[in-house]
Amino acid sequence: MVAKLWKNVLLVILLLACLFNIVVKFVQKTSLEYELQSSAAYVEAQENEKQTKNY
Repeated sequence: MVAKLWKNVLLVILLLACLFNIVVKFVQKTSLEYELQSSAAYVEAQENEKQTKNY
C-alpha cells in the first residue's frame, strides 16, 4: 500500500517537473528573427574571413 502511494506521489512530481520544463522552454525561447539574423551574421563573417585569406 505504501509503495503504491509513493509511486503515485513520484509520478505526480515527475509530471510537474516535465510541465515546468516545457513552460520554461516556451518562455525563454528566442525569436526566429533573432536566430536568422545571428545565422546571417555568422555566414557573412565566415565569407569575409575566406576572402581575406585568399588575398
